[in-house]
Amino acid sequence: MGLINFYKLPVNTLVGADWHTFQRITKGRKVEKGWRTKYVLTKSICRLMSLFTPIQQRRYRKLLEQGILSDEPVFILGHWRSGTTFLHNVLCCDETFGYCTTYQTVFPHLVMFGQPFFKRVMNWIMPDRRPTDGLELAPDLPQEEEFALSNLMPESYYHWWYFPQDEEEMARRFLLMDDLTDEERHEWQTKFRQLVNISLWNTGGQQFLSKNPPHTARIREILKVYPKAKFIYLVRNPYTVFESSRNYFTKTLIPLKLHNYSEADVEQQVLRTYKLMYERYERDKTLIPAKHLVEVRFEDFEADPMGELARIYNKLRLPGFNAARRRMETYVLSRSGHQKRKYSYDDRTIRLVKEHWQDAITQWGYDEAHGQD
Repeated sequence: MGLINFYKLPVNTLVGADWHTFQRITKGRKVEKGWRTKYVLTKSICRLMSLFTPIQQRRYRKLLEQGILSDEPVFILGHWRSGTTFLHNVLCCDETFGYCTTYQTVFPHLVMFGQPFFKRVMNWIMPDRRPTDGLELAPDLPQEEEFALSNLMPESYYHWWYFPQDEEEMARRFLLMDDLTDEERHEWQTKFRQLVNISLWNTGGQQFLSKNPPHTARIREILKVYPKAKFIYLVRNPYTVFESSRNYFTKTLIPLKLHNYSEADVEQQVLRTYKLMYERYERDKTLIPAKHLVEVRFEDFEADPMGELARIYNKLRLPGFNAARRRMETYVLSRSGHQKRKYSYDDRTIRLVKEHWQDAITQWGYDEAHGQD
């Protein structure tokens, strides 16, 4: 158990941004009265931590000279609460893969310098379980890289966690990546390459494995950076995704937001964002060569994880399945006792999901009777 209660964190994760990025992220954004103390404390710590940023920048320039990226990345796509974390953790049992760690997401500028010290502090403070769903938390475990990107540049969708009243604008520009300037697009591409390279250096992997829900709407942009990238798209019962996402976002916002955002606002955000991501994925998946994309129903993966993993490796022509199989089986077995939240769908939930997400329900053959989990 961490020293500080997750829901009472005195700062938010912007403490890990460099000072220049922090100023650009927060410029013109509203901080409401009840969150000003958190904002000032976050800002102060960020300013202090940013003094170390130039050290990593110098070391990264030397790393680039060596060239460490040997294979094209693999991207796990899918809406939040679609089972992407489980799949990510299983695949990370394959030591071929490198990934962004939880520590790196909070302190992306302190990976190549100061990590042993700051990691000990982080491990001492942070909870050992995600309060939202009970999954294990630790600095070295795999994590979605959007949290790191949010501390590396202004062009990240996850700034909506801090400024949720601006979510629609951020979804248009930084989730769908519409209306970005050439300069902003270039910055996103450059910082993303940097994150991938440092992740591989940090974890000792040869091929980057990404688990990042916002990338579901960014296939076109990803292919500009990594033209030979491979993709795994995970889909889950939309009724479960809706209930679970509403619960997850509501709880996660508590220690991060800097102004008010109601549960009703969260509900509308979930309904709107799922549709945006689904439609953009369906539009842009045609850009991916057939041999570089595999689509997986989470219910099938949960029922036969090793069989689905074999299918994923075979379809994408990934080399490490046999060597990693035993470690994967051990991890899957360790998760067999995890108590998942049971969901039942009331009439209102069924109506809302059908009204907003009927295309996905029809395409994947779901109905409210499926997967009451």
